[in-house]
Amino acid sequence: MADFFKFEADFVDSLRCIPMQVRYKLDTCGIKLKLSDWNQMNQAEREALVELPCTTTAEIQSYQEYIQQLIVNRTGTLPTKLPIESEPAWLDSNTIPISIQDKAQETGVIVTLSQWENLSPLQRFALIKLSRSGHENKNFPKAIAEFNIV
Repeated sequence: MADFFKFEADFVDSLRCIPMQVRYKLDTCGIKLKLSDWNQMNQAEREALVELPCTTTAEIQSYQEYIQQLIVNRTGTLPTKLPIESEPAWLDSNTIPISIQDKAQETGVIVTLSQWENLSPLQRFALIKLSRSGHENKNFPKAIAEFNIV
């Protein structure tokens, strides 16, 4: 069973939004999934995207092929490919991205290097995504609290 973040609780039962763990896998395999495409998938397909592994080179390739075919089957169009970062910030436990520091400061919190190091790659990914400009950032303070960075 996949673990969801508490800040995602309002949509994980129905999977009406793309959960962070799927977004993490999408960035890992370099596929852009639009919410409109996600909403064309049935519950079993969404659950498969949550459950399928995407860690090893073979798993990443398999996940990429699976989601590409799923999107084509549901929408009739190929998904947009995204560049895959060779050294993504969420895997670097030694450097806190500026976007995280800025967003944390806006909410009156300071993220220490020790706290950053103790986060999982998925937690760091979530904070990076939630701190980006243009993103709805209402869950950033919830994530900070959930990850015990207060």
